[in-house]
Amino acid sequence: MSGQPGVTGCCQVTTTLPERHLADQVAAHLVDERLAACTQIVGPVASTFRWEGRVETATEWYCHLKTTDERLPALQSRIRELHPYRVPEIIAVPIIGGDEGYLRWIRESVADG
Repeated sequence: MSGQPGVTGCCQVTTTLPERHLADQVAAHLVDERLAACTQIVGPVASTFRWEGRVETATEWYCHLKTTDERLPALQSRIRELHPYRVPEIIAVPIIGGDEGYLRWIRESVADG
């Protein structure tokens, strides 16, 4: 397990989608296109947020995607293309450590094949 921040070259990206079938579709596209090694879908979750001056609520499905820092810009761009929201949640956090075999699998899964 790596102990130095930022040295894995991998990150976890999260986004939310308004329906389970959309989350499944987006996940399948991103993995098939080698932009994400895997996606876990969690939900439904209740979201509360401010949008256009009002407090809104929605039921959403949370998607956790694993990718590399190198593939992150393409992943973000593709999420925007596939997403029904005008401003989708796309948040990336670095994976600062983990099982080296798993991290290697992420890197290999999203490598240009």
